[in-house]
Amino acid sequence: MEQTAYFTDIQTVAGLLSLAICYFVSKKLIFSQLISDKKCQHLVFGSAACLFILWMFRTGIYDGLNVHFLWLSALTLLLGFRWAIFSASLALLGLTVFGKENIDMLGVNFLLGVLAPIALTYGIYSLTFHKLPRHIFTYIFLCAFFPGALAIGLKMLAFSGYFYFDDVYSWQIIENNYLLLTTLMLFPEAMFNGMTITLLIIYKPEWVYTFYDKLYLDKP
Repeated sequence: MEQTAYFTDIQTVAGLLSLAICYFVSKKLIFSQLISDKKCQHLVFGSAACLFILWMFRTGIYDGLNVHFLWLSALTLLLGFRWAIFSASLALLGLTVFGKENIDMLGVNFLLGVLAPIALTYGIYSLTFHKLPRHIFTYIFLCAFFPGALAIGLKMLAFSGYFYFDDVYSWQIIENNYLLLTTLMLFPEAMFNGMTITLLIIYKPEWVYTFYDKLYLDKP
C-alpha cells in the first residue's frame, strides 16, 4: 500500500514537473508564427501526426513494456528543441486520449519518453556544432544517426529502471521482455533517423531548422 502511494506521488510530481517544463518551453515559442506561417503549421502538426501514427505501431507482451520507433532525433533536428517538444507532446497527448497510454503515466512518459531523448539529441547537436568541424557527414552521423541510437537506448533504460523501482515487474521480466530488445532497436532507430535527415537535407533543406547550407556545404 505504501509502495503504491509512493509511486502515485512520483507520477504526480512527474506530471507537475512536466507542466512546468511545458510552460517555460511554450513561453519561448512564437505561436503567432504557427498561426500565420503555413509551412510552420505543416511541419509542426504534420510531424505530430507522423509521430502519432508511428507510435501507434508497437509491440510488447506486458503492459507498459512496449517497443516502438521514436524518430525524436530527426524531429529535433527538423524543428529545433522547443517545437520538437511541442510536436511530440501533441502526439503523446493523442495517444493518451485514444487509450494507448495510461493517463496516470502522462508526466512520466513526457519526461522519459519525450524530453530526455530530445534534450540528448539537441545537446549532442549543440556540442558538435560548436566543437567539431562543420561537415555534412558530421551532421548526418553525429547529429542524427548516433543520437537516434542513444536516444532510444536512454528511453528504454530509463523506463526499465522506472518499472523496476515501481515494483510492477520483476527485473527478470523487464530484462527478458524489454531491456534485451534495446540492442535490437539501436541500429534500426539510428538508420531511421539518419535516413530521414539525409533525405530532408537533399530534397528539402529549407525544412530542417538546424541545417545551414553555407556552413555544411559551401566551401570556404
